[in-house]
Amino acid sequence: MGFLFVILGIWAVAMLAWFMVSKYFKASDIDRVKARLLGTPKGASSKSKKGVPAEKQVIINHTDSKNQFAQKVVEKYQLGPKLATLMEQAGLDWPPARVVNLTIMTFGSVLAIGWLFLPIPKLVTVVVALVAAVLPWVYVIRKRKTRLHKFEELFPETLEFVSRSMRAGHAFSVSLEMIHREFPEPVSGEFRRTFEEHNLGLPIEVALQKLAKRVPSLDVHFFVSAVLLQKRTGGNLAEILDKLAYVIRERFKLRGRIRAVSAHGKMTATALSCIPIAVAILMFYTNADYVKFFFTDDVGQIMLGSAVALQLIGYGIMQKIVKIEV
Repeated sequence: MGFLFVILGIWAVAMLAWFMVSKYFKASDIDRVKARLLGTPKGASSKSKKGVPAEKQVIINHTDSKNQFAQKVVEKYQLGPKLATLMEQAGLDWPPARVVNLTIMTFGSVLAIGWLFLPIPKLVTVVVALVAAVLPWVYVIRKRKTRLHKFEELFPETLEFVSRSMRAGHAFSVSLEMIHREFPEPVSGEFRRTFEEHNLGLPIEVALQKLAKRVPSLDVHFFVSAVLLQKRTGGNLAEILDKLAYVIRERFKLRGRIRAVSAHGKMTATALSCIPIAVAILMFYTNADYVKFFFTDDVGQIMLGSAVALQLIGYGIMQKIVKIEV
C-alpha cells in the first residue's frame, strides 16, 4: 500500500513539474509572438517604462481610460482614425484622446490664469487662451513635418540600398527587412512595420499601400507605384529604383535652389509682420495712456482685433506667395 502512495506521489510531482515547464515555455512563446507583433525586442516593455522609447508597433491600442471626457469628444465627432494617422505620421505614441485633452487643459489653464490673476480685458483673455490651445497641435504638426522631412532625406539612399541588395540576390521582401538594421528612424521603423505586416500574411501590395498612407510623401507614392507596376508587367526593379533615387535627389537640389531664391521674400514677410508689433511695444513704453485705449474702450478692442486679424491674413498671403511646391 505504501509503495502505491510512493508511485502516486512520484507521478504527481512529475505531472506538476511537466505543468510548470510547459507553462513557462508557453508563456515564453506568447511573449515572443507579442514582441514580433509589436515590433519590439524581448524586454523592451520594461525599458520603455523607464523612458526609453519603444519601436514602432504593428498593433497599436488607441484607448486611454484616463481621459474619459476627451475620449468621448473623439468618439462623438469620429476623430479617432484621423488623429491616429496624424500621431503615426508624427512618430508619437499618443492615443487620439491625449491631444484633445491637452488642448482642453491648455485652454482652461490659460483662461483661468488670465481671468483671475491678470489685469487684462476678458476678450483678450479668451483670445490668448484660444491661441494657447493651438500649441499642442502646433507641436504635433511640427513633429510630423520634421519626421517626414527626415524620412525624405534618407529615402533615396534607402532605395539604392534595396537596389544593391536585390542585385546581390536577395528578395525584395528580405531587402525591406534589412533596412531596419542598416538605417535609423524613421525609415527603419516604417519599413520594418511593412515587412512584418507582409510576413504575417498581408499581401505585399497592401503593405506598401499602407506605407504610402502612413508616409504622405510624393516620393513614397512613386516608389509604391513603381513596385506595383513592376509586379504586374515585369522589368528590372533594381534599375527602376536607381532611377527613382536619382530623380528624388534632383528634386531635392531643385527644392534647395527655390528655397535660396525665396529666402528674401520670407525675410521681407517676417519683417513686415514684426514692424506693427515693435511699434505697439514702443508706444506702450512711451505713451501708455494712448495704447490703453485699445484695451479699455469697446471701439479700441474692435480696432485691435481687426488689426490683428488683418495682420495674420497678410502674413498668410505673403507666406503663400513665397512658398513654391516642387
